[in-house]
Amino acid sequence: MNPPAFQRALDTLREILEGPGIRPELDLEDMPAPRNLAPYAAAMSGTVYRDDDTEAAMGRLIVLYDPDGRGGWTNGFRVVAYIRADLEPDIAADELIGSVAWSWLLEALEPAGYAGVSGTITRAVSESFGDKSDEPSATELELRASWSPTGDDLAAHVTAWCEVMCTTAGLPPTGVAALPDRPGGTGG
Repeated sequence: MNPPAFQRALDTLREILEGPGIRPELDLEDMPAPRNLAPYAAAMSGTVYRDDDTEAAMGRLIVLYDPDGRGGWTNGFRVVAYIRADLEPDIAADELIGSVAWSWLLEALEPAGYAGVSGTITRAVSESFGDKSDEPSATELELRASWSPTGDDLAAHVTAWCEVMCTTAGLPPTGVAALPDRPGGTGG
């Protein structure tokens, strides 16, 4: 039997997975949780798709719970997030993209309430050679972060992770529409 606090977390994750969906471009799925990080764990994965159904970003969110608590874990919980997104080469070349992506995470977590946030941002460029030399270079951003929720509402933390995943995929914030391409204009 799960401790009540972790059971509430599981119920919240299940409601999100079985609910109406956070955004139409985002597909969330249950996934096996790692077993050795904490006595109790749950995990989900997410994929962001472009209009043409190509994958623009993916991620994993793991909720860890230790009823005995751990140093730096508020309420016995720790959330671990991973996001990988394709980037346009000019954006990946910007020296500030790591700081900008980190600010997206902090801004998204602010309404949820968090403590002890830490993580890394990695930019990667993949170049092809030999028989693959005709393939274009690919640029990616990877965000790895963990934090402790300061309240009981894990739904807000899942929503924050989803928003950051969608932002790194180049989608506008929820409730904001992208400007359509216009004849003679530069588009949006």
